[in-house]
Amino acid sequence: MTKAVIALMISACLILGGCAGMSDTEQRSLSGGAIGAAGGAIIGAIAGSAGLGAAIGGAVGASGGYLYGKHKDSEQTAYQQGYDAGRQVQ
Repeated sequence: MTKAVIALMISACLILGGCAGMSDTEQRSLSGGAIGAAGGAIIGAIAGSAGLGAAIGGAVGASGGYLYGKHKDSEQTAYQQGYDAGRQVQ
């Protein structure tokens, strides 16, 4: 039991540490894919094919996370441009 807990903790640290250098859009895509895969697997298990549901859910979730990340990036860029323009007027 103790070895399993230690292995789980080490795995969690490695997985979370792998996301450290990612951009916000990449992190949103990854988390969207994971959430979509989990939701798709649950719905797929009810419908009869958990694997197919996870694959579809993961693809849709990753796409949604990517699009949302790009939207947030464009919002930040627009905000920064407006802020810089406002600073120049003064």
